[in-house]
Amino acid sequence: MALRIREFTAADYDPAVILWKNAEGIGLSQADERQNIESFLDHNPGMSFVAEDGGRLVGAILCGTDARRGFLHHLAVDKAFRRSGIGRMLVARCLDALAARGMRKCHIFVIADNLEGRRFWQRIGWEERTTLVVMSHDVGPAPHVGPAPHDAGPAAGSTPPG
Repeated sequence: MALRIREFTAADYDPAVILWKNAEGIGLSQADERQNIESFLDHNPGMSFVAEDGGRLVGAILCGTDARRGFLHHLAVDKAFRRSGIGRMLVARCLDALAARGMRKCHIFVIADNLEGRRFWQRIGWEERTTLVVMSHDVGPAPHVGPAPHDAGPAAGSTPPG
């Protein structure tokens, strides 16, 4: 095995998507379209990595920061290369990059029924946060722009005028 870990570049997008699609426990969405991943890489230079064996992409991880905390996304290792330390090496490179930027904490989102993934993260020292719930809200273009079609009254939790 001639393994090489290097920075994830936009040119790695296609093989990384194939790897992610073949990995259990990784959910892809519109956020993972090429332009969004390229933007993520541009905003977080030198923080995401791939593993290559003989020029073939066999592992990938996205890493970024919100300037307060680090976040890891989409760690995947080709099935034929699992249990060889590649996942640990990719995570270590990301954590080193985060530490170099002054980050003291890093988070990951693991799909709840991804038991193999959860076991991996626990094995390498990550703790499950049972006191938090992830909530999401779409912030894309509003389906309707302009005045509301009718007055539905005060919003729940708001104080009526007067």
